Amino acid sequence: MRSFGTRGRVYPDKHYVVPRTEEIADFINRIKEGRYIVLFAPRQTGKTTFFRFATEVFINDDESYFPIQLNFEEYKNLSALDFFMSFNREICKEIERVLQIYGESSTKRLAQFLVDTRISDQVSMREFFEKLPSMLELQHGIKHRVVLIIDEFDGIPQSVLSDFLHSLRYIYLSDEPRGIHSVCIVGVKSITQLNYDRSISPFNIQDEFNLPNFSLEQVQSLLSQYTDEVGQSFESEVITSLHKQTAGQPFLVNRAAQILTEELNIPNHVTIKTEHFAEAYSQLLEERNTNIDHLLTNIRRDRDFEKLLMRIVSRERGLPFNLDNEIIYELMMYGVIKKDSNRMCEIANPIYQHHIVQEF
Repeated sequence: MRSFGTRGRVYPDKHYVVPRTEEIADFINRIKEGRYIVLFAPRQTGKTTFFRFATEVFINDDESYFPIQLNFEEYKNLSALDFFMSFNREICKEIERVLQIYGESSTKRLAQFLVDTRISDQVSMREFFEKLPSMLELQHGIKHRVVLIIDEFDGIPQSVLSDFLHSLRYIYLSDEPRGIHSVCIVGVKSITQLNYDRSISPFNIQDEFNLPNFSLEQVQSLLSQYTDEVGQSFESEVITSLHKQTAGQPFLVNRAAQILTEELNIPNHVTIKTEHFAEAYSQLLEERNTNIDHLLTNIRRDRDFEKLLMRIVSRERGLPFNLDNEIIYELMMYGVIKKDSNRMCEIANPIYQHHIVQEF
């Protein structure tokens, strides 16, 4: 039986999953248009799960796309040379993996190209990608369009960040067909927050992609998967309350559902009611889980965060939602605050507000 996932990546055969059909369709359309996309969102919002699902969709739909997926999480403290050497090895391994997915084997030409490849800096990286499409030729003569997807991009060493982005921009502005048809950069911090040199970003060609929290309909869809599989239903007020109190934050939605279905020992033949949700909600407010740990770690980063957050919580004067304010922008990127219907700042959800008040 599947469960509600709260520990890392979600797998459809093990967990109940929000399909995010519309968001994936939008994402894939941007890739097909050759855009260079950035997707920055707080941890535990489903970024990695989302783009892996999207990658599987366009692999199945169109074999002319060749998605190369990398992860920079381990790279932060590497020297520039070590970074590019590791980048070189991971690229070659990933190419072989994707060929296996397509049921192809390396041609002698491609195999020799990968053996001879020596990526040691941003220039040799660019030259590699300029040559790669012609090497990735299907047996029936169609060339793959390379799609580069980089997860945990904030892990890139500071010493190579600027040059790396300049090379991607160089490729983007080159004549069609490009060496890299589309790029997707995924992370927590935005490129401006990485702050490589205080000048204008070389990646001003970026197309920002927003991955929103779950809608009420998506929460209903998630819980209905459990009902269909187990037979236990939820009162409609429970679903509405769950969405309202979590604001659709993916981890909190799944954690609340996990408490309701696994930890309160409600017999499967009993409908989950509002009194059950009240008990689960009390547990959410009292417990320390990884999501709350991330929240508290982020709001402790700067003493100015406390002043701003308590002003928002007090609601006496309110605070306009202005992303030119660096503190507001940073708290928004961490998923702590959002813009309300009156264009004012508000805490992202009632659970976060409770913990913020307790902290300060």
